[in-house]
Amino acid sequence: MGNLRNTSQRRVILEELVKLKTHPTANELYEIVRKRIPKISLGTVYRNLELLAESGLIQKLDTAGTQKRFDGMVGDHYHVRCVKCGRVDDLDFPFLNSLNKSASLAGNYKIISHRLEFEGICPECRSQELDGKSYVDHERITG
Repeated sequence: MGNLRNTSQRRVILEELVKLKTHPTANELYEIVRKRIPKISLGTVYRNLELLAESGLIQKLDTAGTQKRFDGMVGDHYHVRCVKCGRVDDLDFPFLNSLNKSASLAGNYKIISHRLEFEGICPECRSQELDGKSYVDHERITG
């Protein structure tokens, strides 16, 4: 854990987060961690998530207007967020290092990294959306 002291609570929080692919909020992870550490507080989970993010062991996802979410996968990758329910998933899409160079050339900055988030409608929300729609509406949405 780098310079970060490895407390048992922090270790459990990290273990549980790394198991998940759902990019949970602090509240969602708190509910999971409580199964292993019943007396842990939400504040402890939140503080530890912030410390883990600052140390580079996890990613903190600040998405537009939603609660912070956390990702146990720190390698370069992109995310897609459902604009209806807020779900966040990893995208199986190659990371484009060339964007850093292009951005450097376009501006007066030395670009060191980038984050890119796609927005869309997740499969569950799309199926709910289509349940009440006519075939014509379905063609418009998926076409």
